[in-house]
Amino acid sequence: MKLHEVVDKLGLTVKAGQAGLDREVTGGYASDLLSDVIANAREGDIWVTLQVHENVVAVSLLSKVAAVIMVGGREPAADTALKAEAEGIPMLSTEMSTFETVALLSDLGIRGGRRLGT
Repeated sequence: MKLHEVVDKLGLTVKAGQAGLDREVTGGYASDLLSDVIANAREGDIWVTLQVHENVVAVSLLSKVAAVIMVGGREPAADTALKAEAEGIPMLSTEMSTFETVALLSDLGIRGGRRLGT
């Protein structure tokens, strides 16, 4: 599924990286622990988090995620949005909780799994 379809279906707000909305989303990962994302997220995943600081961009680049969804009405800090835009990382925002967001992503057929010991 293309990222722009996820944005439309979930009513997400694009905060940075508009040019990357044509990326393919191949899975999902939810975590607020950056080292966990580095170790376990996979290329093409959509990452769901409440983190908003600039390190999110670095982790996104390392993990090669398709995009980041910031939950609970959080938005990327100004420096984070600028860095994400420069690096082409789509940063998305929603008022929904992590639980609600992941449930709706699952409803769209976006799956996680295949982690920890697999």
